[in-house]
This record gives sequence, structure tokens and C-alpha cells, in this order.
Amino acid sequence: MAIVGIDLGTTNSLVSYWSDDGPKLIPNALKSFLTPSVVGVDDQGDILIGEAAKERLITHPHLTIGDFKRTMGSEALVKLADGAHSYQFRPEELSAFVLRSLKADAEQHLGEDVTGAIISVPAYFNDIQRKATIDAGKLAGLKVDSLINEPTAAALAYGLNEVDESQFLIFDLGGGTFDVSILDKYDNVMEVRATAGDNFLGGNDFRDLLLETLGSDHKMDLEELSASDKNKLIRLAELVKKDLSAREEATYSAQISDVKLEGSFSRDRFEELTSSLRRRLRVPMERAINDATLRPENIDNVVMVGGASRMPMIRRMVGRLFQKLPLSHLNPDEIVALGAAVQTGLKTRNAALEDVVMTDVCPYTLGTSAVVDDNYDNLVIVPIIERNAVVPISESQQFFTIRDKQTQINLDIYQGENMRPEDNILLGDLKVEVPAAPAGKEGVDVRFTYDINGALEVEVKALSTEKIVRKIFKNQANLSDEELEKRFKALSGIKLHPREHAENAVLIAKAERIYAESLKAQRDYVRSLILDFEQAITDQSNRDLDKVREQFSQSLTELENSMFDMD
Repeated sequence: MAIVGIDLGTTNSLVSYWSDDGPKLIPNALKSFLTPSVVGVDDQGDILIGEAAKERLITHPHLTIGDFKRTMGSEALVKLADGAHSYQFRPEELSAFVLRSLKADAEQHLGEDVTGAIISVPAYFNDIQRKATIDAGKLAGLKVDSLINEPTAAALAYGLNEVDESQFLIFDLGGGTFDVSILDKYDNVMEVRATAGDNFLGGNDFRDLLLETLGSDHKMDLEELSASDKNKLIRLAELVKKDLSAREEATYSAQISDVKLEGSFSRDRFEELTSSLRRRLRVPMERAINDATLRPENIDNVVMVGGASRMPMIRRMVGRLFQKLPLSHLNPDEIVALGAAVQTGLKTRNAALEDVVMTDVCPYTLGTSAVVDDNYDNLVIVPIIERNAVVPISESQQFFTIRDKQTQINLDIYQGENMRPEDNILLGDLKVEVPAAPAGKEGVDVRFTYDINGALEVEVKALSTEKIVRKIFKNQANLSDEELEKRFKALSGIKLHPREHAENAVLIAKAERIYAESLKAQRDYVRSLILDFEQAITDQSNRDLDKVREQFSQSLTELENSMFDMD
């Protein structure tokens, strides 16, 4: 039974394992390492995952969803429905489908059952989001051995655990989240000194600014566009964004509904357009450097992670700040998955890996609300564990009654950096009984213990009676054990589209998307291609399906190139 490493990303997800030759990525059914984090429902009601689902964002927007990582841990519900099929999923369940697909790919590749996984999460994921990720693993039939912060995984992928001494910064800009972590390697210890980030800032935000500008340039009201046409415009914006990473100007031509979009977009204009986003990127970097009590010149190496880090303006910004070229010889899309594989090797104490102690930090301040003056209604947060404290950690503080004859002390437990309780995340509460006495005579000792997997245990002991109350916090947004079991059975009964038919499903979905984007004679031509292909793959006497697929794929590529002219 194997343990795998998984990078569960906003845009793409990957699965990996530790081999005798080091960390290895596992290809999916399409022989690609990248599986788009997109889930959809096909015409038979089966669940589509990855490239086939991504292709249907335009033709079947009501049955397809992506970018759900940003809502992990929330109560958000996604409805995928048409006249024949109707489903409603939480973000954890959508993520579980992606994990199930990756698990199946790994089992096919390794030839054995995959029961455990180490899953990467943004370093700045809060307690709720981390627990939601573990729930997603359980719903996919995986035992989540541990979570690993994405920047820490990147450091392992670069072999920074093997250097003697170094201080390095991991700059991780993915599709939907941004993390920055500062790590210190010394005496076989890799210590995270500080971490900061923004869970709502990523490459998609750069794309969305471009999307709004393209819509404005061509006098298109985004609010009035159909879901299908808006997805076409999003796709065009993504193509322009990628093209601007390779050249100074992107020229485009595309047909959206009955409007022909033609024009060009310069890199200078794109950089000016997104200047506010770059300023937002600097804030977490500066906070992490300050929290680590360092200066930019103290950083020995900078590692760029995430597909959005490829943008030239991002690399220039980082280079100017640290006065050095960042490390970039590994594929930024693959670094985290490779690092997760290294962590599986470390966890199983593989002989090929030098034993290294990994330490991490608590990304957010943990505390409780309390009265600090004579105004009993003026509650503020009293920190007990400060952000970027090295974990595991245990800290305590005493609190006392504020009213005469008070018989109960209520403790609300919060996570966050703000002074006012309502501006932070409420993790839960505890109630402790104390003997009636004058105000200030009875009290409790409150101990917070935070472990390396992000679990918070709170122990409260009444000082006079020594009565102890303990609680491990699980926010109400997460699933209870009973709900997990119920949803696991429900999801297990939902069929995934057969893995062996994945290539055909992708080609047909792509062809249907091109058909939707076409007009007149071109549309007739695409229809004939689809019908011929569907007949060929159902013909039991056809022995050359690979050639049929290759020809169909080539025809679609030629059509697509003619429609989205990016010269």
C-alpha cells in the first residue's frame, strides 16, 4: 500500500511518489502531469474531472465548476444541474472528486492500492481551511497522513534540506492564492521562520483585470454576457496573459457570440493595469521579512513557485527587492508536488534521504476575547499564541471573573490578527464553572497547544477547584464525523467518468466547445468531425483508434488556432 504526495491546486492538481531515483510525478490518463482542478457532470450524469470538464466550461457552464479551492472550509454550495441531472456539492466534495481521480491515476501507475497521502496546502490557510482539506481527503477514501505547507514542499523539491546552512524565501503565486515563507536551514534542521500571504490573490486576479479591460475595449458588458460567452472571454484573457509572458505584445482575434474581437495588448499596458496587485504582493513579503527579523539582503536564495510566478513583471519585482536572480530551474507548476513526494520519503524514513528535522510555524495569532478595562462591553482579543510562533507550541495565560458572584467563565477562541473579536475567525468556545465569589477572586488557567498538523487543543483549569475542561476545535463550517460518513457513502455512489475513456471524452468536449465558438460553414465542418469520430470509436471492428484520435485531435488544433489567432 502506497503513500503519495498531492498538490491540490486552485488551477491544476498533481500527484507524486518517492522512488529509489528520487521524487517522481505520476501522469494521468491523458499522460499529462497536470490535472485541471475542474469538476463537471457529463450527459449520462457521471462526474467528469480534469481536462474534459475544463473543456465543458464554455458549452456546459451550468454543469461545470472550477476555482473552488478558494471557498474551502466555507458553507458555499455549488449546484450543477440541468433537466436530467442535478447535484449539489460543498467545496470539500468537489476537491474529493479531484483527489479520487489522482488516487486512481496513482494506483494505475504504481500497480498497488493507494491508501495514504500527504497533501499540500497554502501556508496561509487557516484552521478551517486545513480541516476542510483533510475532510476532502477522507471523502476521497484517503488517510491524510499530514498536510505540508506549499512553500515548505517547494524547499524540499529544490533540495534545500540538503544544504549546510542557508536562509531562503519561497515566493508561491498560484492561480488563486499567494504565500511567502522564510526558511532557515542549520544543523539538519529546516525551520520556517515566518509565513504570510493572501488567500484571495493569485494569477486568476491578473487574468480577471485583463478580462475586464478586454470587455471594456470591445464595449462588452460582462454582466450581460451569457455564462458560455463569459467563459469564452475568460479563456481569451488567459491566452493573452500567457502570451504576454513570452513577448512584448499579444495580438488576438476571436469570435464571441456575434462579435468579432480583434486587437493587441502590450506588456507595458498589462503591467500598468496590474500595478495594484503587485503592491498587494509586496505586503505579505514585507510582513514575513519583518516577522523573521531579517532584511532582504539576509536572504541567500529566492525560490519562485506557482504558474503565475512566470510573469516577467513578477520576477523583476522579486529580483529588485532581493537584489538577486530567483531560482527557477524547476518547473514552477511541479515544484510543490515533487516536494510533497520528498516529504513522503522523509515520513517513511527512506534510507536515501538524510534525516532532517522539519519545523513549521503557526500562520495566525490564536487567542481569546476578554475585557481589559472597566467597560465590560468592550471586548478585545488577548493573544495566547502569536503568529509565526514555531510549532508545536504550548502557551498559557490566566483570566479572572469580572462580576460578583459570577459562576461561569465563557471563553471564545479566535484566530486572526485584528483587535476586535468580530474581525477574526471564531473557532469555537468553552464554558467553565467556578465558585461564586467577589469579582477577580476566581479565575482559570487557559493553555493553548498547537501541533505541526494545525490542530489546536485548548485546556482550561479552574484555579480554585482544579476542574479541567479540554476541547479540540472544529469549526461549524467543517463536516462532523457523522456527516463525513454520510457524504462518503453518497459520493462513493456517484460514478466517475471511466478513466479508460478519458482521452475520447476530452476530444469530444473540446470539439463541442469549438462548435459552440464557430459559425456557419465552420460549424457544419466541426459537427461532421464530431459525428465521424463518435461513429469510429463505437465501431467494434475499428482496430486503429489511436490513429483516428490523432487525426481528430490534429483537425481540432488547426481549427482552434484559426479561431484564437495569437500571432
